[in-house]
Amino acid sequence: MPKEARGGIELANLVVDTIENKPSAPLTFTYEDTDPVRDKIRKVAEKIYGASSVIYTTLADKKIKQIEQLGISHYPICIAKTQYSFSADPKAYGVAKGFELKVRDIIINNGAEMIVVIMGEIMRMPGLPKVPQAQKIDIVNGLVEGLS
Repeated sequence: MPKEARGGIELANLVVDTIENKPSAPLTFTYEDTDPVRDKIRKVAEKIYGASSVIYTTLADKKIKQIEQLGISHYPICIAKTQYSFSADPKAYGVAKGFELKVRDIIINNGAEMIVVIMGEIMRMPGLPKVPQAQKIDIVNGLVEGLS
């Protein structure tokens, strides 16, 4: 058996042993499905991100009223914000504490039954690198290069 395979077997045995002998604590949720949307947002902002308060733009307020009127407050929330900080400020690196999180907009994804809460000024295109692969694509002698 190759040396690399033995390491994989060792890791798998360690994972199985840990699951069997050191089970995790019961799962606890940050909010209840029945919580109002504002409470869900506040609980995530305070308990997960360390915010001291949450404020809403007029647009976000209107969207919350729409959610309540549509009877879809039970949808789970997903918070979209900068990946660089727990705050909505991309320059506040690391773990910030006691800051104010601003809800700029709220998107209703009815098909997915999810409410996306937009914090701060972000572009909703997750997972893209700083230099897109498209910049490496070119046509050389009539052939496309850089698609790998």
